[in-house]
Amino acid sequence: MLSQKTIDIVKSTVPALEAHGTTVTSTFYKMMFAAHPELLNIFNHVNQAQGRQQTALANTVLAAAKYIDKLETIVPVVNQIAHKHRGLGIKPEHYPIVGEFLLKAIKEVMGDAATDEVINAWGEAYGTIAQVFIDIEHGMYEEADKQDNGWIDFKQFEVVKKVKESNVITSFYLRPRDGKGVPSFIPGQYITVKVKIPEETYILNRQYSLSCAPGHDYYRISVKKEADFDPNGKVSNYLHDYIKEGDTLEISAPAGVFTLEENEDAPIALISGGVGLTPMMSMLETLAIKGSRREVSYIHAARNEEFHAFKDAVVENINKLENGHVFFGYEKPLNKDGNHHFEGYITKAFLQNIVDANTVCYICGPVPFLTNIVKMLQEIGVKEENIRYEFFGPAMDLSAQPAAAK
Repeated sequence: MLSQKTIDIVKSTVPALEAHGTTVTSTFYKMMFAAHPELLNIFNHVNQAQGRQQTALANTVLAAAKYIDKLETIVPVVNQIAHKHRGLGIKPEHYPIVGEFLLKAIKEVMGDAATDEVINAWGEAYGTIAQVFIDIEHGMYEEADKQDNGWIDFKQFEVVKKVKESNVITSFYLRPRDGKGVPSFIPGQYITVKVKIPEETYILNRQYSLSCAPGHDYYRISVKKEADFDPNGKVSNYLHDYIKEGDTLEISAPAGVFTLEENEDAPIALISGGVGLTPMMSMLETLAIKGSRREVSYIHAARNEEFHAFKDAVVENINKLENGHVFFGYEKPLNKDGNHHFEGYITKAFLQNIVDANTVCYICGPVPFLTNIVKMLQEIGVKEENIRYEFFGPAMDLSAQPAAAK
């Protein structure tokens, strides 16, 4: 239990963290990786290069400081991060390393303001926060291991089938090398894929949503080939260009909190942009298999017809539903007279005709897409608790993100 004095000191650093949080976390990562380069086998180098990991950690540290006396307030955030940690294989022994370099970074950035009293208070607070993560993650590891056919950390899976879904998305069907079955999962969850690419110094980890319903004898991931930006795409290009049927991939057990709530009966809208459709495919197939009577609207935006994956599979699943509807559109359609439902971007007027305040909306796609969709749903009165979204990468504050160009 933290003393009131410690709580007060930590809370007093909130203004400094608001002003310099990303500088602290950027300094932290630089110092930690210099001392422990082996941790680069765990962390996503792309998120580091883009500053997303630094921003996400800064937001978490700030929230912890604000609510240090009410840590239960940030449990949802802790759960989300803990799922990613479990998927990456973060263990209790990593936390003292993080703590050491976080305190050093605070001291370096805050200078004379980071007195011994401040550093000692933050050290004590970090110990409490770290233990919350360790305890939650311990339960997650146990749960993953104890379920039928479960395991801890990573396990070898064979690529039993590789299917091109569009000109940029390819599906990989995975079965355990040991011949055992696959554990169940909640629609919307992801797995971590660990690869060692020739000529790369470090192991690379990427998290991909499962794009099929639970209940099969395989897992399926559907990966977009990221060829447009550097340093993006090392893993996705490797999977597309070099991994073939019969090859082995190491994967984690499914994780994640962006999941279909099946015991609700409100109308549901699955709204995706680009490769954001992958968790939606799992949710939609599950609803179809179970014969859901909910009003289900599947809404997808793609660059054009050649980028549109799973079109036939979506229609097939929608047709199995009593109240299923499908809508899709293209930013720049190749066939202006095609059967798409909209051209350009999804608009508020378009959404207003499909969703109401009681519709449960699941959204996944690039950050600008998410920003636009969430803003429009809020404007048309969808309840806050009914707006549920997933980031590909570290979670960020959508309100601080630029929207897509109009």
